[in-house]
Amino acid sequence: MRHAKKVLLAVLLLSMVASAKRRDPLTDAEGDQLRAVAAKPAKRLALYIKFAESRLVAIDQLRSDPKPAEGRGKKIHDILEDFTAILDEINDHLDMYQGRPLSKDEREDFRQQLKAVIEASDKFGLQLTQLKSAAETDSQIKKEAVDFQYVLQDAVDALKSSADMAREYLNDKDSDAGKQK
Repeated sequence: MRHAKKVLLAVLLLSMVASAKRRDPLTDAEGDQLRAVAAKPAKRLALYIKFAESRLVAIDQLRSDPKPAEGRGKKIHDILEDFTAILDEINDHLDMYQGRPLSKDEREDFRQQLKAVIEASDKFGLQLTQLKSAAETDSQIKKEAVDFQYVLQDAVDALKSSADMAREYLNDKDSDAGKQK
């Protein structure tokens, strides 16, 4: 019995440590913006796209700095993790609203945001491809890529998933609209 209590305590402590290490990919201000539009699915999607884009802008700024910053590879790693987490939020959001009945206006707004997710995915994909290419050709980035190569691939995979899901849902919404006419 005492052994079981010790094991349970150890498991609880480890789970607390693991959850404490996981940082929120959104800033407090971004979280506030999302809470302000909690009941508006299209506006939430627009914000998630904006937040994801800001992460890629931050990576571009790090890369364009003429003097390589100390720990730049680790910083890019963390930003890519945040980017991927935001893409996961987009996917969750799409799933949540896909089967939900929406008013005509909400449905049209949501449809427009599905298109925006697809367009952003194309743009983001190009930026990730450029980072991947730089990691293979630029000697400094190549050294730093050791820190972020795996999360870069995760980001590429998550981006493909978001784009595929948005395309699928857009086709579903288009066919639903055709049935209602």
